[in-house]
Amino acid sequence: MRFDVYSPLALSLLLAAAGPLTGRYVAPAAAARVLAAAAVVTAGATTWSLVLLGAALLGDVPPVVRAAGQGGAAADPVPVVIGLAACLALVVVGVRLHRAVRAERRTRRALRLLCAGQPADTELIVAASAVPRACAVPGRPGRILVTSAMLGALGPAERRALLAHERAHLAHRHDVLVTAATLAAAADPLLCPVRSTVVYLVERWADERAAAAVGDRRTTAHALARAALTAQRGGAVCALHFADRAVTRRIAALQAAPQPSLGSAALAVLALSTLPPLLAADATGDLFRLLTGAPL
Repeated sequence: MRFDVYSPLALSLLLAAAGPLTGRYVAPAAAARVLAAAAVVTAGATTWSLVLLGAALLGDVPPVVRAAGQGGAAADPVPVVIGLAACLALVVVGVRLHRAVRAERRTRRALRLLCAGQPADTELIVAASAVPRACAVPGRPGRILVTSAMLGALGPAERRALLAHERAHLAHRHDVLVTAATLAAAADPLLCPVRSTVVYLVERWADERAAAAVGDRRTTAHALARAALTAQRGGAVCALHFADRAVTRRIAALQAAPQPSLGSAALAVLALSTLPPLLAADATGDLFRLLTGAPL
């Protein structure tokens, strides 16, 4: 209990350091899935550790009684200050999660309103607007919303790349991965670098799928660069960041050969993500023994 309960917090730092490295050397599809899953598991274990630290304040009485009967000094597995800090941290976690969920719902509601009134089988929605914008709208069915300004700035091949990019977001449910990583970072701020890496990776993943659909990596890179410049001039922000997330790195990646999968590295990150729940489970057993007065 004295050490295991703090381990998920330390492992959060390790995952935060390993996340960007994984995104750099592992293929985007595998890295995005692995990091999103690892972030959720680690955030859950970290939150549970905070619960244990707060609940351990209730475990002071049995050790005191037991130590008094043995004539020894009472051992305090969790200092009161740390227990109170954990309770405060849990309140902060609750507030951050509430805000993250509310922001996610607000964004999805706004996107659905933009697509309201369209036939159910309509995939592409072109809005007459001088603001260059393109985004994937998750849902059933998923939609692609593009403004006339964005389409007008791209050539035919570049338009195909843009639409293929957005279709990849919808087909592979990238919104689920980003939302999972966002909620994990809200629960555990130490995982914010992992969340940023997942957001970047789903864009790289969609870039690669677009390049495969178009059959030309250079055309996809040109489409990305032109869309980025157009959106920058128009001050637009794309919902899934077709034109505003580490564009230079993404263009450079498209101009190079596709990354190898490196499944061993992905498995190593998954193995790392199993440690926080295992250690949290061990700390949970220690807490139950503490509360029942059993020897630790």
